[in-house]
Amino acid sequence: MIRSIKTALAAAALVAASTVGAVAETKLKWAHVYETSANYHKWAVWAAEEVAKRTDGRVKIEVFPASSLGKEVDINEGLTLGTVDIIYTGQAFVGRSYGPIAIGGAPFMFRDLAHWKKYRDSKLFGEMAAAYKDATSHHIITLTYYGQRHVTSNKAIKSPADMKGLKIRVPNAPLYKMFPEAVGANPTPMAFSEVYLALQQGVVDAQENPLPTIQFKKFYEVQKQITLTGHITDALVTVVSGLTYDKLDAKDREILLAVLREAAENCTNEIVKAESDLVSWFRGKGVTVQEVDRKVFRDAVVPMHNGPAATWDKKTYDRLQAL
Repeated sequence: MIRSIKTALAAAALVAASTVGAVAETKLKWAHVYETSANYHKWAVWAAEEVAKRTDGRVKIEVFPASSLGKEVDINEGLTLGTVDIIYTGQAFVGRSYGPIAIGGAPFMFRDLAHWKKYRDSKLFGEMAAAYKDATSHHIITLTYYGQRHVTSNKAIKSPADMKGLKIRVPNAPLYKMFPEAVGANPTPMAFSEVYLALQQGVVDAQENPLPTIQFKKFYEVQKQITLTGHITDALVTVVSGLTYDKLDAKDREILLAVLREAAENCTNEIVKAESDLVSWFRGKGVTVQEVDRKVFRDAVVPMHNGPAATWDKKTYDRLQAL
């Protein structure tokens, strides 16, 4: 009898130990649409390793790149469905849930990188992140600089008139249509993973992305002109699901958020450096890199900043411009 009781107690202890072990380890999924060669992926992997290290293995993150858990719309929905815990996403996509925050992804919204950094660190951005949380329960942690978006094509573009009728791929979010429509081009929404083949087969005539993205997606192999329009000073938003945020204990949550911000800052610095180096790199690959008068492109867009496509009010716009 005594032996039976001891055996039962030992078995119960083993079950309890295994249960505690299961509770102690939290596994998170981080999804994005970028290739493994992208800076964003590299720093997501760094963050995963760093979180595991700083939490002594209590929190482990697996990073899913290249749309492996779905396209951009899918992973945004996944935050609510519970299929993903952390995502990188574009400002226009979070703007579907809270319109004003899309303003950071609008064309010619920022004067330069310094203006963008002021916005990233501003009370205005903090207020919009809080409003997004109220609308969705999800937490915007920070912004990672994505770079200035430029146009690639197989025809020379020197002025807005050269873009008239051009079929240009844009991300599948309405705000990305603003620049093409302002210059008379034909914006064609398409998933990021489909762009290379579409350019190669002539399904679209052009696309727009920052220089580091043009490099790691190898768009220069199928488009021999890069026009430095710099029409969007773009950024990726790091979002943590509300479900995930709430289930982490305070200590581990603090570690996660700190690491996510460090990763964003480190990646931002890399992208800034890459932008300064890549013009000569592309020219070395036989690509024509065309500098243009950005003012004439900007002048075409600015009247649309507070038009029907705007998902923000004039007060928000004026606050951003005043930074």
